[in-house]
This record gives sequence, C-alpha cells and structure tokens, in this order.
Amino acid sequence: MPKNNLKNLAAKALTILEELYPDAICSLEYDVPHELMIATRLAAQCTDARVNTVTPELFSKYPSIDAFAEAKVEDVEKIIYPCGFYRTKAADIVAACQMLRDEFGGKLPDNMEDLLRLPGIGRKTANLLLGDIFRKPAVVCDTHCIRICGRLGLTDSKDPFKCEMRLREIVDPEKSNDFCHRLVLFGRDICSARSPKCGECPMAEFCPSCEKK
Repeated sequence: MPKNNLKNLAAKALTILEELYPDAICSLEYDVPHELMIATRLAAQCTDARVNTVTPELFSKYPSIDAFAEAKVEDVEKIIYPCGFYRTKAADIVAACQMLRDEFGGKLPDNMEDLLRLPGIGRKTANLLLGDIFRKPAVVCDTHCIRICGRLGLTDSKDPFKCEMRLREIVDPEKSNDFCHRLVLFGRDICSARSPKCGECPMAEFCPSCEKK
C-alpha cells in the first residue's frame, strides 16, 4: 500500500482510538521516572496488573536510585518473585540503577543510545521512557501494537524494530506515543489475540483482517 494511503489509514485509526480512549496513559503505576523504568522491566512476560501489586512494596523499601544501587540482588528477588524471571530482572534492576548513579548523575538519560546501555533495557522500554517521561516522539512496539497494526495492514512484519520504523513513517510523531498506549487498551478490550470482537470493532469497516473473516 502506498505510504500516503498508510498515513491516511493510520490517521483514521488514531482518530477512532482517541474517541474510545481520551486518556492515553500507561497502566503501570509510578511516581518518579526511574520507577517507570523498573516497572517496565518487571512487566516483561508479566501483566501490568501483577506488576502494580508488587511495586508498592518494592518502591517503599527502595525509595531512590541510590537505594536500588546499594540493594542486595537476592533481597530484590524476594519482592519481585511474583513477576517471574525474578533473578534476571532483579540483577538488571540493581545493575541499571548502579549505572544511573555512577555514569548518569542519578538521572535517566533522555536519549535512545544511552537508555539502551542500561542493563535489561531494550527499544520498547526506551521508547516508553522517552515518550512518557521526556515527552519525545516514541513508538512502543509491544505485542498489542504489533498484532493490531498487522491486522489493520499498517505494518507487514512481526519484528518489533521493523514495526517501529514503519509506524514512525506513517503516524503523526506528536501522537505516536499516545497511539501506542491506546492500542494496548484497544487490544485488551476488543482486538484481543485469540478472540477479537470484530462485531463490536469501530474499525471493522476498513480492517482487512475483519473482511477476511
């Protein structure tokens, strides 16, 4: 499909999502920037809802980057155990906070290159931080984004990086971060992985996947 057509399709989807979900917010709960970084790391292979049940105790025990940097990995493991992959996640969290303390003056860097240097931080998390914390154009390609954009025909790859690059070409940069947040909500409510509610979908009229059904 020509790029202009894809841009029009993306704009149409974005308008519908804005009407459905006026408040495009991240479902992970946090108060300060580094807490979002940690919550997002915990959310890998885990639901946001479960992460939100774990982080209050975690952030209470370790209220700062310095506190996390000085934490014993095994103590962090005990708290985050319900999130799965707790050994790897705990090691990454402590190491990332040590790097923030030692190399970045105790603050999250505001660029992709430096964020990707932090242990356990990939492009998805880096984009989330850039968009939500620093209000920079960002595209968070999680499973909801990849699935829904593929069904709509906006993207033709399940590779997160390729999906991100395509969306950067066709989605308004100023709205791209909120667009991705809204896709998560839409994916949970209507366009689920196994049983999409096509009969209730406001995009059914122009969704090629719905037409195939």
